[in-house]
Amino acid sequence: MLGKIEKIYREYSPKFWTLILASFIDRLGGALIYPFFALYVTERFGVGMVEVGKLFAIFAISGMVGSVLGGALTDKFGRRAILLFGLVFSALGSVLMGLADRLSLFFVLAAFVGVLGDIAGPAHQAMVADLVPEEEKRAEAYGVLRVVANLAVTVGPAIGGLLATRWSYLLLFIIDAVASLSMAVIVLFSLPETKPEPVEGEERESLLKTFSGYYQVSKDAVFMAFMGASILMVLVYMQMNSTLSVYLRDVHGVPASGFGYILSLNAGMVVLLQFWITRKIGKKPPMLVMAAGTAFYLVGFLMYGFVSHYVMFLLAMVIITIGEMLVVPVSNSVVANLAPADMRGRYMALSGFSYIIPFAIGPLAAGYIMDNFDPNWVWYLCGILAGIAVIAFLILHGWMTKRERRKMEAEKEIPVNTTA
Repeated sequence: MLGKIEKIYREYSPKFWTLILASFIDRLGGALIYPFFALYVTERFGVGMVEVGKLFAIFAISGMVGSVLGGALTDKFGRRAILLFGLVFSALGSVLMGLADRLSLFFVLAAFVGVLGDIAGPAHQAMVADLVPEEEKRAEAYGVLRVVANLAVTVGPAIGGLLATRWSYLLLFIIDAVASLSMAVIVLFSLPETKPEPVEGEERESLLKTFSGYYQVSKDAVFMAFMGASILMVLVYMQMNSTLSVYLRDVHGVPASGFGYILSLNAGMVVLLQFWITRKIGKKPPMLVMAAGTAFYLVGFLMYGFVSHYVMFLLAMVIITIGEMLVVPVSNSVVANLAPADMRGRYMALSGFSYIIPFAIGPLAAGYIMDNFDPNWVWYLCGILAGIAVIAFLILHGWMTKRERRKMEAEKEIPVNTTA
């Protein structure tokens, strides 16, 4: 086992592992508080799930702005500076949110955190791709990132649930801020800029031209089709961290600590199995892997609408986690491989919309259903959306297979010049 770990370690550069360590510290802070946002808002301000949905919509819309800004600024000014900027200001915003005593103020701070926190997201993802230039290794690299992120989530929700129950949520916000600042310090002193140097003699593009590059990204038909299918899939997946905790508490009487253990099961499975699974599926057609993973989402989330025992809640999470381990690293590597190196930040920014758009509408729609109808309909609709996403990925696989076949046939028809 130690030999395998050492072999994996040597496959990547020390700079990559430094970024992974910094990411773990930051994710650990976030894992203490973010799974409990819905519980915190409903308890702190005495509101229902519709208000929680509005909060998540504010996070998403402001995050969309931050991601667009961050993607262009990452390609223009570099990964490191934008990453540091986002970490410092997200730390400040976290503390201020913990101190807010009015819902209106909390909403304003959520917009602040959404813009300045998500501005660093494309820089982080682009830096991973920069540090792993081999395309065939990127799915594994994002798999490693998933492992350490979920290692943080393995212990984070359980600790966060206990701290929130015995002390206060403010402590969780403070710890999250300290974790973000710790990552910033590591990046500042241990990681250089990874943005590829421009070709010698090539004219540097203006900031306006950098932002206009988003139009070029939007013309990439494969990328945009992949985005559409991913949005449907993530509409289902994101209910795990927004709606599920309140649903289990209000409908089945599961306390915050019980929900924390469910999330810890999810994270623990990723820590133990993610890298092994990523290597097993490394050469499989990516869209078939996405379809298979989404099918696991269909079964797992739909189960929450039919089961009522805690052990079955755990089983549903096991099924969901298998799907998650299939789709997340493959999804990241698809985007990284589609993106030209000089546009990687902008591709990563737009790929973030597959999370931001569901984040904007998913919790609000789920909250409206929970407050006005049978709450189980949230999970019935999750099953329907996941089924549509499975079909979309299968269609996209067929499309990409035909396009690749046509490309190979065209290359065979090109005469080869064998003369000296």
